[in-house]
Amino acid sequence: MTSPAPSSRQRWLVPVVAVVLSVTVGGGLLAREIYRRPDQPADETAVSTSAPSSASSGASAATGAIRMTDDAKAHPQAEPVRRLLQAYFDAINTKQYGQWTAVVSSQRIAEQSQTTWRNGVRTTKDTDALVYRIERGSGTSLRVLVGFTSFQNREDAPLFFPEPCIKWRLVLPVIVEKSELKIDSVDKGPPPEHDKC
Repeated sequence: MTSPAPSSRQRWLVPVVAVVLSVTVGGGLLAREIYRRPDQPADETAVSTSAPSSASSGASAATGAIRMTDDAKAHPQAEPVRRLLQAYFDAINTKQYGQWTAVVSSQRIAEQSQTTWRNGVRTTKDTDALVYRIERGSGTSLRVLVGFTSFQNREDAPLFFPEPCIKWRLVLPVIVEKSELKIDSVDKGPPPEHDKC
């Protein structure tokens, strides 16, 4: 006894699936090439900059070391950005306004008086900072995608999210001011991405 011949529909199924799969893979590879960020030329990113180091060797223990993904580590300014963020979070955690003013832009200092700043960070402790990505912004500026966990008394939490523990993910704009990297004012608009711990 012989088996019946496969129907015409079944004969074409395998080649059609193979063609669709090939087109999908090819389209994905093409899209990856089109949307890949070009490598930054060394002359545009090699601006001579420095980032302040933490005020004391024990200060970074209050925050923990700033961690970076492999993508962030690959950026030419990764180490100066890491030092900048370390000093920034150390200043917040140790309530050192002078140290904070050393790592933020003059515009950001003008927007936040010492009294306002101290009231804003009085019970804050930021931990687990992770830099996901560093991108070039306009001119010599950078955009740093960072996530961290913030602990504070509920009454000191942001009014729009009064929680004692918040996981933040935001883009910090970093500019060059007087040949040093500085954290600039965060974009106005809706609050950064956040979740309850």
